[in-house]
Amino acid sequence: MSAGSISETFKPALLVIDMQEDFCPPNGSLAVTGGRDIVPVINNLLRLPFILRIATKDFHPADHVSFASNHSAPNNVPFSSVVTIANPSNPDETETTKLWPVHCVQGTPGAELLPELDASRLDRVIEKGTDSRVEMYSAFRTPFRNPAMAGSGLTAVLKENGITHVFVAGLAADYCVCYSALDSAEDGFTTYLLEEGTRAVDPSQDGWGQRRQELESKGVKIVSVDGEEVRRVKNLLA
Repeated sequence: MSAGSISETFKPALLVIDMQEDFCPPNGSLAVTGGRDIVPVINNLLRLPFILRIATKDFHPADHVSFASNHSAPNNVPFSSVVTIANPSNPDETETTKLWPVHCVQGTPGAELLPELDASRLDRVIEKGTDSRVEMYSAFRTPFRNPAMAGSGLTAVLKENGITHVFVAGLAADYCVCYSALDSAEDGFTTYLLEEGTRAVDPSQDGWGQRRQELESKGVKIVSVDGEEVRRVKNLLA
């Protein structure tokens, strides 16, 4: 099959989620174990002929609702306390989420992309989580649907470029990667999560194991960087 005939039905994009200092050892405030180790995998993916290569950044204001320090004691313990957030336009629609350490605050070193990430190959960087009132794990939108809040514009960017397939990597597998992949599939893109290109906050069966089952039940395929799906991207150069 020629590259031309492939591209008519296969226009893949690579989505690199939140490869930022605060999500990585050794100094990240919300460091994911092994998070920095996946950079070589992602850099290799960035060299492939994806139609689009997009990175996202958590980019929070200092008063973000997800920060434990912005809530009253005693229910403000990072990683264990939770908060129930209401849709700003509909108080009857709520979402319960964990509270986290302060991370990826706008203008701080922790919000920067990792210097070893080959950012020169990115077509654009999309900032998310900029509204202090709501949590936004997904690169596409907040969890609120009734009514929906303004999204990141990512869906429009993908559709404007005729993207058919979305490959997702980055941090963290059980949160922002998971929710981004779910929304990608919901928006009609054939979606793959690249297993070697992600790490989880909680890699246990109760954490990433449950998320993995949810992803697969919603049509997201978890694939290897050595699998046929990635080889199909490579063949775009043929």
